[in-house]
Amino acid sequence: MKTLKGNTVYLRALEPTDLDFLYQLENNEEIWEVSNTTSPFSRFVLKQYLENSHKDIYEAKQLRLVICVSENDKAIGCIDLFDFEPKHKRIGVGILIASEENKNKGYASEALILLSNYVFKYLELHQIYAGITEDNTASIKLFEKENFIKTGVKKDWISSMGIFKNELQYQLINE
Repeated sequence: MKTLKGNTVYLRALEPTDLDFLYQLENNEEIWEVSNTTSPFSRFVLKQYLENSHKDIYEAKQLRLVICVSENDKAIGCIDLFDFEPKHKRIGVGILIASEENKNKGYASEALILLSNYVFKYLELHQIYAGITEDNTASIKLFEKENFIKTGVKKDWISSMGIFKNELQYQLINE
């Protein structure tokens, strides 16, 4: 699908061979804050998740795609669609580049553009939204660069290590 292929990255569906990659991602405590995770995932649970990842977005209300580097097919992160609301034509998005060595190379930006094009063209949605803690300057910069507009603040929305953080709301509306 050309819509999910860019110059440096492409997005693909989850494969059974992604088990170890997902196990590393989901059990990385450094990202638990943004994924609302509070405990580790077992390989068994993740294997079941992979077995059910074929479900249609209209049934599952979510979709996870793997971000891969075009030149070597290496999986470097994930981009998730969640809280799909077909009636209101909106969906949430979250993105993660797994390692520091792959950050600040434009991969997340290109993945977000590819995903936005997919959402607007194939799902025919009106908007994509993201919630970002106000201390996550890298994500704020990414979403603002890709024309997401800050539309609000949820005060003390995220509890992390005993501290409450504000969550900024960003939207990209398909005009």
